Parts: sequence; structure tokens; C-alpha cells
Amino acid sequence: MVNFDLNKILKGHTSRYSLVIAVAKRAREISENAAEEGEILIEKPVSLAIEEIADNKYDIIEPEEIRDI
Repeated sequence: MVNFDLNKILKGHTSRYSLVIAVAKRAREISENAAEEGEILIEKPVSLAIEEIADNKYDIIEPEEIRDI
């Protein structure tokens, strides 16, 4: 397991709550896609989702009203 710099991932005004929700949604997509294709995942879906978000493959979009919280 790789430890990521949370400040790097939370760049901009992304809240921790938004990060958790984004990781959970992406991990669920990864898990469902693997199940549909009959693929066995060696790494956990949450770890894969965190890596993808840290590598800027996905952007976290959050409402204006929670950006400054």
C-alpha cells in the first residue's frame, strides 16, 4: 500500500468529504467492471481508485457552497 500526500490530492478547494465520496464511487465502478468482465483484482479497488485520483485521471467536482468549508 502506498501512502499518498493528502495535501497533493486535496489541491484546490476539494474537501476531505468530497475525496472520500469520489474514491468510494470510483472503487465501486472498478469493482463492478471487474465483476462484469470476470476479472480478478489483485489490488483492492479503493487503492486503485486513490491512485487514479492522485494521478489526476479523474477530477473531483463539488458544489460551490462546500468549497470553502
